[in-house]
Amino acid sequence: MEHPLIPSLEDKSLDDLQTIMTGLIPKLTFAHRTQNGPLIHQLTMVLESYRNEYHKKMSKQMDELLDKQKLKISIEKA
Repeated sequence: MEHPLIPSLEDKSLDDLQTIMTGLIPKLTFAHRTQNGPLIHQLTMVLESYRNEYHKKMSKQMDELLDKQKLKISIEKA
């Protein structure tokens, strides 16, 4: 479940998404240590939103790479 209050993340780069996710992990760890259930739930939803966008961008990048690979066909005779 994605966080409903997070605006569209489509304008974020992969590096930006990774940096934000890396910053959220210690916060989630702290929430678990303090057994703060509501904060754990909120941070988990935020992380899921960022992870989903990250995976969507990575999939798009891989699809583009594979499409480029398909175009490279050798027509030389052996």
